[in-house]
Amino acid sequence: MKVPWMEMSLRDFQSALASSSPTPGGGTAAAIALGQASALTIMVADLTIGKEKWESGWDIANKAVSIAIRIMTRSGNLADEDSDSFDAVMASFRLPKESDEEKASRRTAIREATLKAAEVPFETASLALELLELLPELAAKGNANAASDVGVAGLLASAACKGALFNVDINLDSIPEEMGIELREKSPMVLEQSRDLSREIMIAVRARLS
Repeated sequence: MKVPWMEMSLRDFQSALASSSPTPGGGTAAAIALGQASALTIMVADLTIGKEKWESGWDIANKAVSIAIRIMTRSGNLADEDSDSFDAVMASFRLPKESDEEKASRRTAIREATLKAAEVPFETASLALELLELLPELAAKGNANAASDVGVAGLLASAACKGALFNVDINLDSIPEEMGIELREKSPMVLEQSRDLSREIMIAVRARLS
């Protein structure tokens, strides 16, 4: 039975990622990066809440904690689901293709599995965007001593979002255009929003550090 990626030691996960096996790959790494970004966000929020000096940041910190805990939990599941969805694509390619019926069944299975392999990283990207939306205000109002940690959280969440969208694109390119229409429409918007928010976060962090 496969051990969930989040239950491995960091060294074991990195070894698996470095191996020639196609899973875990970039989509799983993006989900793990999102989990790390969430964890850092929670840390900064915890360093802000209850500290009188940073009272103006309590509201955003409380909001960040509740959202980031949910995202951190889900990101661990997405790490496994991303690998599982790619394994399902590979399994569908191994289906029999002797008769016309088998060929048609195999083609349908490949397309459905590939669509699923696009949907999983799209969720990763969407959650990363949700986290990014919290960070400009947390950087500006949270504990100033942890402003650099907000910056790292922003970089990790940005990488998670953009990296996951690479996986969305490569899978959507492999299936007919009438499949995954919603993903095709939303992905560019998620990417553009993530770029804007990433810049906002870096500006806020730099201002707090200066």
